[in-house]
Amino acid sequence: MADHKHGEMDTSVQEKTFDGFISMVTKGTIIIIVALILLALING
Repeated sequence: MADHKHGEMDTSVQEKTFDGFISMVTKGTIIIIVALILLALING
């Protein structure tokens, strides 16, 4: 079994996945807020 050394793991893939997740959540939130505002304006 290989010895684990703290701080030597390549985390670039995890960082890209996290950035993508945060981006999708942000865009989804903006879309939902815009949709709610449009519904409020249309139904006045």
